[in-house]
Amino acid sequence: MKMFKMLKSFRAQEDGAVTVDWVVLTAAVVGLGAAALAMVSGGTEALTGKIAAHLSGADISTSF
Repeated sequence: MKMFKMLKSFRAQEDGAVTVDWVVLTAAVVGLGAAALAMVSGGTEALTGKIAAHLSGADISTSF
């Protein structure tokens, strides 16, 4: 009987439910961020290459 009472008490407690919700929401946000990064990484690498090529061909004047 004591075991059933303890199981009923454990099942009725909701203290950890909010923590689980926040963990799931945080994991979803991190997953979406990683997915967004994977989607735009190719475009940013191409743009970085174009900027580097443009800047390496630029002449810098050192006298005024």
